[in-house]
Amino acid sequence: MNSLLVMLGGAVGALARYQFGRLALAGFGPGFPWGTLGVNLIGGLAMGLLAGSLARFSTGSGESLRLLLGVGVLGGFTTFSAFSLDTMLMLERGEIASALFYVAVSVGGSVLALFCGLFLIRTIA
Repeated sequence: MNSLLVMLGGAVGALARYQFGRLALAGFGPGFPWGTLGVNLIGGLAMGLLAGSLARFSTGSGESLRLLLGVGVLGGFTTFSAFSLDTMLMLERGEIASALFYVAVSVGGSVLALFCGLFLIRTIA
């Protein structure tokens, strides 16, 4: 059952990531990986909200929700493997400043977004 939860969540997350990337590419063009950056930041915030919620409000279904949403949906949605590839491609093209900006905002922003999610959940109750 746990594997099924992760698998179903992963399919939803992967589809959401694909659609977000498609929309970002259509909206902003191919010059910068806005889709990957966006899902990493959104994923950080969502993981903070989920982790905070599960820690504060979870009852017996907490593990199932963690597997479905955290491991499955968010695991399929966030894309640090794509992040690494995007960074390397920018470096190979000699776009050092863009690569450094991308790394700093992706990593720092995701951690900050997770903090914000936890903070929001902790201040609600």
